[in-house]
Amino acid sequence: MSLRRAAAPLLGIVVAAALYPATRSLDDVAREGSLGPGFWPRLALIGLALACAAKALQAWRGGARDHGDREPISVMTLAAGIALIVLYAALTPVLGFPLTTAAFIVTFMMLAGLRSAAGVAASAVIGTIGLIYVFVKIVYLPLPKGDGPFETLTIALYRALRVF
Repeated sequence: MSLRRAAAPLLGIVVAAALYPATRSLDDVAREGSLGPGFWPRLALIGLALACAAKALQAWRGGARDHGDREPISVMTLAAGIALIVLYAALTPVLGFPLTTAAFIVTFMMLAGLRSAAGVAASAVIGTIGLIYVFVKIVYLPLPKGDGPFETLTIALYRALRVF
């Protein structure tokens, strides 16, 4: 048993348990018959606690840390990935969620080493459309539409997908 390796996941469980009660007050503004705004944070905290519990259990059982023959990630690749995430957050309000997300998926997959153009394109299209449906139709989250012509493009895409 490696209690040291289990410490961080156990701390994650404690943090999730400590934050969970704070989500109850979010439902004060919920409409009757709909999910309140506290539902999604509670779901995320439950997921965090379960993932941390699984990781702690793996560490407690002495799970192997064998990562096979993988090469370590280069510092430049890591820096590019971080810069890509920051760029995504900065450009989404300007270019809109669909365009920025598709570009992010393509760029991140290429940075990760995937070279199949068909695979990258399919992942970008399916991933972007899937996220639009989840966030707009299921979660009712208003996503950034972009400015000027990008807003027009986003609205046209939403109408084609029958999101609204």
